[in-house]
Amino acid sequence: MTHAIPTRQRGIALPVMLIMLLVMLVSSIYLLRASNSTTLTASNLAYDAALARAADFGLHSGFEWLSETARTNKVQLDSHVPDEGYRATLDTTQSVRSSGFWDGAKEVDDGHGNRVRYVIHRMCRLDVSYSDPDNACVQTAANSSSLGNTVRIGDSLASDAPVYAGVPQLHYVITARIDGPRGGNVITQMVVLIGA
Repeated sequence: MTHAIPTRQRGIALPVMLIMLLVMLVSSIYLLRASNSTTLTASNLAYDAALARAADFGLHSGFEWLSETARTNKVQLDSHVPDEGYRATLDTTQSVRSSGFWDGAKEVDDGHGNRVRYVIHRMCRLDVSYSDPDNACVQTAANSSSLGNTVRIGDSLASDAPVYAGVPQLHYVITARIDGPRGGNVITQMVVLIGA
């Protein structure tokens, strides 16, 4: 009688299964991180859009004051009105990052707890009437589609031009800024043309 000697089993299934489990673990960690980054990206885009809407509220507030003042008391636009965030001059050495650019800015609340600052600059060198001989303002010919106009539509007029074809339009820049609670900020600008 002969007995068979048992042979050692040489199974490969256990190491293969352990490697597969490791790959699945790494894949699930990657998927979790990817979904978190997608959520953070969507959250940041929504936050940015909310800040942009709040900054647009500042532009709208500044535009309302500017258009109402131009309609009712245009002479007031020849000098600074700090309580309303209006500057009758634009210092071209300042940028929106300079603190001096925001001198006299008005702060408004958009109703959602955001505090928005805006400043309105008339694009002139001096805070006097645009037609003063010492002043230089950015001016544009008023759009007119009638035939026979001596100035083509949209042509700019030099500040020292001897004759204007009609009343020129003065340029005003409204700049709004919001500093968000998470360190983000949005700065938007709008150019407004108002007949002198």
